[in-house]
Amino acid sequence: MSQRIEESGLQVAKPIHDLVNQSILPGTGVTAAVFWAGFATILAEFGPKNKALLDKRDQLQSQIDSWHRANSSGFEFADYKGFLQEIGYLVPEGGEFAVSPENVDTEIAKQAGPQLVVPIMNARFALNAVNARWGSLYDALYGNDVISEQEGAEKAGAYNPVRGQKVIDYGRDFLDGAAPLSNGSHHQAIRYSVTAGQLMITLEDGTSASLQAPDQLSGFLGNAGNPSSILIKNNNLHLELQVDYNHIIGQSDKAGVKDIVLESALTTIMDCEDSVAAVDAQDKALAYGNWLGLIKGTLEETITRGDSSFVRSMNPDRTYTDPDGSDLTLNGRSLMFIRNVGHLMTNPAILDAQGNEVPEGIMDGVISSLISVHDLNNQSKLTNSAAGSIYIVKPKMHGPEEVAFTNDLFDAIEDLLGLARHTIKVGIMDEERRTSVNLTECIRAAQGRVVFINTGFLDRTGDEIHTSMLAGAFALKGDLKKMPWITAYEDNNVDVGLACGLKGKAQIGKGMWAIPDNMAEMMAVKIGHPKAGANTAWVPSPTAATLHAMHYHQINVPALQETLKTRLRANVDDILTIPLLGDQHLTAEDIQLELDNNVQGMLGYVVRWVEQGVGCSKVPDINNVGLMEDRATLRISSQHIANWLHHGICSSEQVMETLKRMAIVVDGQNSSDPEYVAMSTNFDTSIAFSAACDLVYKGLEQPSGYTEPLLHRYRQKVKG
Repeated sequence: MSQRIEESGLQVAKPIHDLVNQSILPGTGVTAAVFWAGFATILAEFGPKNKALLDKRDQLQSQIDSWHRANSSGFEFADYKGFLQEIGYLVPEGGEFAVSPENVDTEIAKQAGPQLVVPIMNARFALNAVNARWGSLYDALYGNDVISEQEGAEKAGAYNPVRGQKVIDYGRDFLDGAAPLSNGSHHQAIRYSVTAGQLMITLEDGTSASLQAPDQLSGFLGNAGNPSSILIKNNNLHLELQVDYNHIIGQSDKAGVKDIVLESALTTIMDCEDSVAAVDAQDKALAYGNWLGLIKGTLEETITRGDSSFVRSMNPDRTYTDPDGSDLTLNGRSLMFIRNVGHLMTNPAILDAQGNEVPEGIMDGVISSLISVHDLNNQSKLTNSAAGSIYIVKPKMHGPEEVAFTNDLFDAIEDLLGLARHTIKVGIMDEERRTSVNLTECIRAAQGRVVFINTGFLDRTGDEIHTSMLAGAFALKGDLKKMPWITAYEDNNVDVGLACGLKGKAQIGKGMWAIPDNMAEMMAVKIGHPKAGANTAWVPSPTAATLHAMHYHQINVPALQETLKTRLRANVDDILTIPLLGDQHLTAEDIQLELDNNVQGMLGYVVRWVEQGVGCSKVPDINNVGLMEDRATLRISSQHIANWLHHGICSSEQVMETLKRMAIVVDGQNSSDPEYVAMSTNFDTSIAFSAACDLVYKGLEQPSGYTEPLLHRYRQKVKG
């Protein structure tokens, strides 16, 4: 246990106390005495309210469980819906309103583009993400399967000019769509120049062309007649043609274009939640310390590759010459949100006046906001929010009461830190059932500060299973995505967001592409997100951000949102329809295959989380395909198995046999990791294996089906 220091009745672990007093508070204008006294006051007021909300979750779940027991032979949907209204699970929807956040940055309100989510405890990942605001299209294409390796275009080994030409051709196709010429094609360009504030293109046949929309030219670098860089805007996103006839790529390009650089990850969520394993003061100090470095622009990481090393830091802004000759400065970095934890967990980093662990979500809100004051006070080397706002994503809120609690908490934090009302903006994750079916009222509860709503299939499905655990056996996981409830849920998020006035003020987001090595499929599938009216969507890497950015050049999302406003709104009744297995017959092979898939993925994630503290990683699935896994994937898998166990689709013995057999598979998949702790060498003593077993066999009793309580307990056991 860490040494503790008493502050205003709070017992603060030394790593947190030292970080706050010595590194965070200086420069904020807030004294240590004022801060800790105010923090203690907030905990005294909001701690009991937090507990009451969690008790309300348990009460509602108990009532729902009792109702399903009483109606186990079947029920009419109207009766079920009426019951949910009667107990206050489904609340009445009020009249029309429009959200009213002020001082919202352009990246959120006016631009549509990709969003990264990265674990804040990994400085290298965080730096890569914040620097992913701009990305090389040529690098993204050359190194991934978007470009076929057929016809001599292999990517292995040194530079392959055949593959390079395919990349160049792909880039020219993209330019023809994003910045079409008045005549001819970018394929025919042999020279780019700026004349009288317009982009002029000399074509192979000696003729000249300009942009169909001349005002797309935003700036350039170098001599106007022979620029080294040309900045073009399309759908409010920038792309940059970099020209260098002496470069290895520029030499092979008729117009000397060495690269096309795209404005890529407009925003990044620095995550303190699902993608990290933070169970004590040491872990939280690392998370807060990295946020402080990101906010102040000082975070650095030494990267070693072979015999050489270099220091990675945050990119500066980018300055160009405007077509009228003045300077144009663009943000060189992704705009950062920080995702706090939800209302459920407590953390031993701080104990309250009664000696209890404080709610971790309250601690996150207070300390991450305090850190962000450096940005607001211009104490930072680099600016995050040009508009003067703090952006916090709040996950796993259940219904309007919990959103209202967060809104009130942020009011109190603003008062403590001397901030104007609604300086702290909130992102609402629409990933719990009680939020989905009451989304309008959830948004209303934070209408002055909401700047983000987003769907999350995995957590949403985990909550769907746990809420309706006793209603019956759930369908196969693969079938859940194809059933009407999930389409209605995704459409409802967009419909409600637009009806509440989020267009032009906030982000309406979609979820993660989970297969980071399969970019060709991502390019074919993920265009569906902007087509659905989402002005942002999650991607797993900077490379994926650059590729996904092309979709926002193809789709004018704000214009599309205008048309979507007039469509028939998704039906909440469809969302409330429980996706059960029903009369579908499953063979013994079907059941075992589903168990194998669920268990293997679950073990592959749990063993790294518990033994190594890795909260998010690319985990090989049962077919050795790397999938991005975090706690949301674990929640759905563990709850699905628990549901099938409860309803007799499989037996306890069958699940244990599957757990042990898949542990051997997972151990083999990780055999090259020198820090890996095998499970199958001794099942009785493996802490990770015990954790996985508890997640399944104790799945019914976990609050809302969350995995955090058990994961934290077992991780603390390993660390202890």
